[in-house]
Formats: sequence, C-alpha cells, structure tokens
Amino acid sequence: MEAFHSSMTTLPFSYTFATTFTGSSSSSSNTANHPITTPWMDRRIWSKLPQRLLDRVLAFLPPPAFFRARAVCKRWYALLFSDTFLEIYLQLSPRHNWFLFFKHKTLKSYIYRNRGLGGDVDNSSPCEGYLFDPYDITWYRLSFALVPAGFSPASSSGGLVCWVSDEAGPKSIILCNPVLGSLTQLPPTLIPRLFPSIGLTVSPSSIDVIVAGDDMISPYAVKNLTAENFHIDGGGFYSIWGTTSSLPRLCSLESGRMVYMGGKFYCMNYSPFSVLAHDISTNTWCKIQAPMRRFLRSPSLVESRGNLLLVAAVEKSKLNVPKSFRLWSLQACGTTWVEVERMPQQLYIQFEELEGGNGFDCVGHGEFIVIMIRGSSDKALLLDIYRKIWQWIPPCPYSQGGGGGRGGELHGFAYEPRLATPVTGLLDQLTTLPFQPFTG
Repeated sequence: MEAFHSSMTTLPFSYTFATTFTGSSSSSSNTANHPITTPWMDRRIWSKLPQRLLDRVLAFLPPPAFFRARAVCKRWYALLFSDTFLEIYLQLSPRHNWFLFFKHKTLKSYIYRNRGLGGDVDNSSPCEGYLFDPYDITWYRLSFALVPAGFSPASSSGGLVCWVSDEAGPKSIILCNPVLGSLTQLPPTLIPRLFPSIGLTVSPSSIDVIVAGDDMISPYAVKNLTAENFHIDGGGFYSIWGTTSSLPRLCSLESGRMVYMGGKFYCMNYSPFSVLAHDISTNTWCKIQAPMRRFLRSPSLVESRGNLLLVAAVEKSKLNVPKSFRLWSLQACGTTWVEVERMPQQLYIQFEELEGGNGFDCVGHGEFIVIMIRGSSDKALLLDIYRKIWQWIPPCPYSQGGGGGRGGELHGFAYEPRLATPVTGLLDQLTTLPFQPFTG
C-alpha cells in the first residue's frame, strides 16, 4: 500500500521530474556515430543484465525515482514485496537526510475545538505531510489518510513517524511508515498526561519510545514530572511502559521534541534554563547547563551527524554587542559547549526583520539544519553546516490551503524515507507472546 499523493494514480509521489543532459542534444545520426554521449543505455544491455545486479542498481535510487521505476514492468512494481530485493535494499541503500513537515496544530486550537469555542479546524480531511529534499531543494507531498483523526505527529526515526493521541489521559501511540502506508499501534501509556514530550529512536533491531512530562496532577501539588519508557528488541526483551523515571525536581519541561544521540534523549528545560538528558541504559536524568543562558531566544536542540547542537538567537540588549544567531556543539565531556557556527550578520538582519519577534524552530538531519520562522509557512532557512552555506528554502507548493487542517506554520522532523522497516515486525509479537513488565 502506498501513501504518496500524486496527480497520476500509478505513482505515489507528486513531484516534477527533470533530467539533466551533460552533453548537447544531437540528431539520430550523430547519436549513432557517438553512442557514448547519450545519457541512456541501450535497452538490449539492460535486458541482459543479471536480475540481482539490476536489484542492486534499483536499491540506490532515491524514493521518488524508485516509485517512478516501478511503473516500468510488473516485476519492478512488485519489488516492494520481494524479500530478495528488500534484503539488498537494507544493505546498500544510501541514507537520505530529508525532512518531513506538517501543518502545525497548536495546543490552544485543539483545546478550543474540543470545548466548542471555535471549531474551525476540519478533522474530516486526511492529514498531509510535506517531504523536503535538501540536496535537490525539492518538495513532495505525502498522504497520511490511514492515520485516524485525533492524532498528531510527535517524532520520527528510522523511517517511522510517531503519532500521539490528542485526548488528555493515557496516551495512544501509532508508528507509521508513510512510504508503505503501514500503521502499528503501541499499547497505551499508563500515566495520564496532557501534551507530553515524545522521544523515538529506531535501530535495525530495536525500538525505544519515551513519553515525558505534562503529568495530569493537582494544580496545588508540587509539579514533579515523570517519564515512561517503551522498549522492544530482537533479543526478546520487552518493557511496555513498565520502566518509569522522575525528572529533576521542579523542572519545567515544555511540550516539544526530544533529540536522540549516543544512547541519550535530550530536551530543553526552561525553569531554570538548562538542557535535560535521559540516559536510556541507566534510566536516569541529568541537567546540562546551556551557554549564555540569560541571553538566548528560541533555543532549539538538533542532532547533526552524531553531534548535539544548540541553536539560538543571542540578544544582549544592555551590552554593546550586536544581536546574532549562533550554534554551539556539546563536547564529549557532556558539560561544555563550543560555538561552531554563526549566521552572517547581513543575513541575520534580514532574518530578524522577517521573524519579527515571533520566534523560530529548528530541526537537524545529517549535515543540514532547517530554521523555520513561527507563524509562517514560506519563510525558512537551510544551513549546510559542513559547507557553511546558508540559503532560503522555496515555499512548499502543497501547503497553501491544502489538507491537514487550516493554519500557516509548518512543524518539521528529521525523516529518512525507507522502503522497509522490518523492526516493526517485533511489535506483532506483543499480541502473541506473554509479557511480564519490568519495573525500573
């Protein structure tokens, strides 16, 4: 089953496909005299290639080109269901450090809708996602028609998108592979929450989910927050929300994203201002002091090729220091931050004017970081942190008045499209195998 939207019913991707020719066009006679200049191989050569070699070639195609190739013949169309091809794909397919964006559903709009105070959000239309390829600066559209109403995207890892229920109480969680259109539901959490922070990390042999904060407790009680963990792996170990932990006392964990790196989940703490880290192996939390914490605005945590980066605007209103946009990297010791990049001042002046004090959000994937201006769906910057290149991203052509609810700004996640996520097969065992909960 395919979940990509397209004007052509046979292709799940909606995109413009362009072929670049390295040489000048020539007539048929010139092509015959100089066959090496043609960008296409002779079809007779393709027909004689071993099938396993063809599978290896197709495994390197990016998802849009792969789904286009599926229209060539019946066998290529059936590759998604071929164990031989999927085994080659999992071994050879290169990583695609792409991004997935959704129309942002604010907490206020959801609460008002459910109280009947402004029900202008249309839940009947299927949700859409907008896939961004930072290499080719190209947008695609994804349909999430199978995701039921009342769920919002919360995290992404390993080709899966995590959706969490909007209703207050124990949270229902769905893992979705939008390329295949597959859905897998996890058992509900145990502790009632309103809008918690969700962390997800998926490896070839394990799935870890953490749900933290926003406990539904008495407003008169001291707000000590908790976290629940879900774990399953190929070694036969299961922990279905039985592993719980307490966050540092009196912390203020706002509902938002978590970043995974090196066996730990990281998130922002705002009172007092710091970075919280949760070690999965020891099930413990700790605080990390952030740099220049008194002067930061709209701080965000992103992961970039194994490095944890803090991205924020710096405003020293009482000092003779120009405002700036900076990135810091957390060092191996886990307590020290080092500045690694700064937005060019001329670009920052333009960025600040467009941002207008509304704030911004950041998401990182591989060598790329996207900075999205809040309240806008067409104002975003792309940073290639290794090549030190800053550029404005063209507006998404599908997000203007499309499905997925009304509103403007986009909410993004790091996303790697994958044709196969065999680790989800472990979740099927939860309905057939007995489980004894583990309490941490």
